[in-house]
Amino acid sequence: MRLYNTLGGQKEELQTLEPHKAKMYVCGPTTYNYIHLGNARPLVVFDTVRRYLAYRGYQVTYVQNFTDVDDKIINRAREEGSDPLELACNYIQAYYQDADALNIMRADRHPRVSQHMPEIIAAVQGLLDKGFAYEVDGDVYYRVSAFKDYGKLSGRLLEDMLAGARVEVDERKENAADFALWKKAKAGEPAWESPWGSGRPGWHIECSVMSTKYLGDSFDIHGGGSDLIFPHHENEIAQAEALTGKPFVRYWMHNGFITVNNEKMSKSLGNFFILRDILAQYPADVVRFYLISTHYRSPLDFDDGKLEEARKALGRLKTTLLLAEEFMAGNQTGHHPADEQEPFIKALQEQRGEFIAAMDDDFNTAKAVSHLFEMSHLINSYVAAADKNEALHQAAVREAYRLFAALGDVLGIFIQPQHDSAAAVGQVLQILAALRSQARTEKDYQLADMIRDFFARIEVRVEDTPDGSRFRFEQPPRLAVLIEELIRLRNSFKAGQAFAKADMIRDRLHEAGVILEDAREGVRWKIADA
Repeated sequence: MRLYNTLGGQKEELQTLEPHKAKMYVCGPTTYNYIHLGNARPLVVFDTVRRYLAYRGYQVTYVQNFTDVDDKIINRAREEGSDPLELACNYIQAYYQDADALNIMRADRHPRVSQHMPEIIAAVQGLLDKGFAYEVDGDVYYRVSAFKDYGKLSGRLLEDMLAGARVEVDERKENAADFALWKKAKAGEPAWESPWGSGRPGWHIECSVMSTKYLGDSFDIHGGGSDLIFPHHENEIAQAEALTGKPFVRYWMHNGFITVNNEKMSKSLGNFFILRDILAQYPADVVRFYLISTHYRSPLDFDDGKLEEARKALGRLKTTLLLAEEFMAGNQTGHHPADEQEPFIKALQEQRGEFIAAMDDDFNTAKAVSHLFEMSHLINSYVAAADKNEALHQAAVREAYRLFAALGDVLGIFIQPQHDSAAAVGQVLQILAALRSQARTEKDYQLADMIRDFFARIEVRVEDTPDGSRFRFEQPPRLAVLIEELIRLRNSFKAGQAFAKADMIRDRLHEAGVILEDAREGVRWKIADA
């Protein structure tokens, strides 16, 4: 597997620090507004990288931060007359809704700047102690001239550099390129106590601190948009390597911009399209397919026509899934293994190999998609000529479906319709809470503890009130996760012949609009109006 490393400017073979393990950090959003389509591209790109690494057998640890302390957040909160941290928290919740819709897998860690002040302050102090930083009247700056490798990521010479976009011009600085590690508090802004007085961190230090806290002093892949190469990622390297004396990141990956009339999409230029507005017009799977239909390093120009093309193209792939599902429906021939030497299966495996070769070559999703279409054509032709009552044909289609769906899942494009509305999630949470209360009344403490532990795993806090249960959480739980837990409990009730409780779960889910179907392969569920 080879990927383009911005550090060095060429494709390199992927050799992770630990065999079969990959540690990734991706810069997340600054939470002062809803994410726009340009923000969504790196989310989809690096989610796809993560999925493919897992498909190829890597154990992936994935960290993506939230910047919830920043000038832009403070300015937006001042405009709205709200608290900056509360405003950031609201937009973090909105982020989860938008990212879930795009089938973005939750990171293993979603650290926030506001929750890592002790570590950030310790890192700034460490840079001061080592001579890589200096204090000026409560502000602390990084001394760029002290880090001899400064510029190795962006290829810029120090003497040609100007202060970065988020670095305030300050005549007190030793060098114009020096950047803020800690900013002295201003009236009305969030602030934390530090050895240099009350203040808050600069933008760059947060990612150096949070990435190394959760992934170690050195890790494998750091991702983000091309606009972050300088100054943000350049400064991350300078901070982290000055502190630890170790190489910070092995592979730096950067996606190209989404452009509008060949100009970068950004909030500052006012030419951005809020993702949730686009999702109100186009299905989420179409938007995701559009974002991976071009190689991640190439620019992607936005227009409605290309989204319409994506809708039609993805529709052809989804039709293949539907045809295969219809062919397999009501199968009475039993399950037989597919013949690996069957020309149809061999042709599919060949296209799967081409798909892998494309993804192994710097995650070339555009080329990988072309091989999905080749598989689609093969499957459509086979299904049209096959006999659904023939066991060998059923086995072949079943294997074809498995191969095709698995590759679609690598790209994350076969998204089921989302029904994670607050009302539906709340109803299913109430069912679980009612089961817990009933178990405690009946002194079935094993069941009560089981549900309590489940709530803890999904980070939901339950408060029992006279009017029912109330729930608190930072990340909204996924409806599918809740339903699967209820199905698991229902199965255990049926196995223990507690049929009344099993039926109660089925009936309460039905009231919430969730239909359970008992099939030979197991329990399936669907939303009543889907």
